[in-house]
Amino acid sequence: MTEFHTSTAEGLISNFYNTYDLEEMAQKVMPKGAFGYVASGAGDMFTLRENIRSFEHKLIVPHALKDVEKPDVSTTFDGNQLTSPMIMAPIAAHKLANERGELASAEGVHRYNTIYSISSYSSFDLPDVTKALQGTPEWFQFYYSKDDGINRHIMDRVKEQGIKAIILTADATVSGNRETDARNGFTFPVGMPIVEEYLAQQTGESLKSIYGSAKQKLSTKDVENIASYSGLPVYVKGVESPEDVEPLLAAGASGIWVSNHGGRQLDSGPASFDSLSLISKAVDKRVPIVFDSGIRRGQHVFKALASGADLVAVGRPAIYGLALGGAIGVEQVFNQLTAELEIVMQLAGTQTIADIKNFDLRDNPYDPGVLSNDPARLKLY
Repeated sequence: MTEFHTSTAEGLISNFYNTYDLEEMAQKVMPKGAFGYVASGAGDMFTLRENIRSFEHKLIVPHALKDVEKPDVSTTFDGNQLTSPMIMAPIAAHKLANERGELASAEGVHRYNTIYSISSYSSFDLPDVTKALQGTPEWFQFYYSKDDGINRHIMDRVKEQGIKAIILTADATVSGNRETDARNGFTFPVGMPIVEEYLAQQTGESLKSIYGSAKQKLSTKDVENIASYSGLPVYVKGVESPEDVEPLLAAGASGIWVSNHGGRQLDSGPASFDSLSLISKAVDKRVPIVFDSGIRRGQHVFKALASGADLVAVGRPAIYGLALGGAIGVEQVFNQLTAELEIVMQLAGTQTIADIKNFDLRDNPYDPGVLSNDPARLKLY
């Protein structure tokens, strides 16, 4: 097995101007396999690339003389006053980026004051992460297993921990075709105590046999079971089709999470942003919408909110910040995106997050992807 050395960084990150810089910088400090796992996607990585490029399909038209000064990015969600609508997306095994893993990322999110999403595949256990959050709201990303005993045990622990919501991962019934991991011979060099603890004590089965690459069935019945057993709100993560919305709401979903797993599951699927407005129309404000996949700029956050998202989850950039600066690096990433968002709000003439949600984006007439369905205009290109 290749020797694994992860970052011990803790402190301000210098010489970066945007989150794209952080990706290049993180590649230099993270082990090759770990960086490949975080940064890459499935197959040809078309969907991963389109997640970012798709934001170019819409334009933010500036508005003048709107009496806007010092835009307010704060928001209230589920009774919690948050610094902004940006939250921490659930990502596995933060120890791949920093020795303190989820403890450091939780501290960074606490400093910023927003919602933290912890993965079933966390490299630190629930009580440790909750302690690091110091009362900051926490959600749990649930990888539903084939073993009902494991599922109930984990939900019991989640309730005991005071976690506020469960995020059901709906788009990982089989692992995506992640060729970068295969080329690097990547296997997880860190433990995953939340799911491993019960396996070791009760079942005698391996993590791979329960959560591995074998196909797994999930249905709306599982949403009902989780909501009923846990008594917690259930956000269904991985929704890309508006046709899926009605069955999920009927099953008791408390929120819809628009995501394509950061382009890590189905390659050649739609960019998450291109699905957002369609799903928002289907939801029709009946439940909250969370959005992730492709967020790299403050204007991306703005466009997601203007397209129907209530919360915008930040993933890879936060992990790069973790690798480069620990808890402070994570906080810096959120602060950087916030500063960009404030500039966009000022120039767009939007004082509050509510104003963004009422803002009309314009189709981009310069984008060939937008024009491809319009033969009369396509000849311009």
